[in-house]
Amino acid sequence: MSGAGETVNPMPSSNTPPETTQGTLLDGRVIYRQFRQGYRTGIEPVLLAAFVPAREGDYVLEGGCGAGAGLLCLNARVGGLHGIGLEADPATVTLARDNFALNDVAGLLDALPARLPALPDGLRARAPMPNGRFHHSFANPPWHHADFTPSPESRRRLALSAPVEGWTSWIATLARWTVPGGTLSLALPATATEEALPALGAAGCGSVVLFPLWPKPGVAARLVLLRATIGGRGAFRLAAGLVLHETEGRFTAEAQAILRDGRSIML
Repeated sequence: MSGAGETVNPMPSSNTPPETTQGTLLDGRVIYRQFRQGYRTGIEPVLLAAFVPAREGDYVLEGGCGAGAGLLCLNARVGGLHGIGLEADPATVTLARDNFALNDVAGLLDALPARLPALPDGLRARAPMPNGRFHHSFANPPWHHADFTPSPESRRRLALSAPVEGWTSWIATLARWTVPGGTLSLALPATATEEALPALGAAGCGSVVLFPLWPKPGVAARLVLLRATIGGRGAFRLAAGLVLHETEGRFTAEAQAILRDGRSIML
């Protein structure tokens, strides 16, 4: 999958600290800073945000929010959203908060330091429900298991290295903090589907929708979006998915409508 050059246009600024670059998401609707070195945002959080069926005024929880791209894109599409992002790297938490302030949504979005499945103190008080749960949760979890060669760069290694127990702990934790009838959405490698589906079932999730992301026509999907309903009893659905690129490499019109125009993924 291509990196940040597709969704973040580097625009160095005299006000930008030397260790970060400033760019935009959603064709300029979102101002976005990220670290110059280490993990760089790709298109996954933009696509995932388009997949979350949140409405104005909803409260959402993101696991592994990074510098806030997913929450910012979701808020830009929905508006009036209340979001909390959980992030293990303290410097990235600070950068996410800076991005929220740059986009004038610091009163609606916030980032808290946490390494899932552990959760920060006070999270329950930030949720709208008496039982301390959110309307929707979502995550683009670390993909690389322990048998992968780790990155020598610490921030990139943290962003990409899955916990030893895999994604099961992330799914269970986020499902526990989502209200019955709410949704849990994930961006995962296609190879993780076999592991994620039973984990969703064990966490009390059903009515699962699998949305493949095809790199080009006729090319197998390497990335999928999964959405499940807490307590859902509907049948599993395999959606038609989205072709990201034309044969010659440019984004398809359907992909551009999501990545640049902020359109939601309708099912």
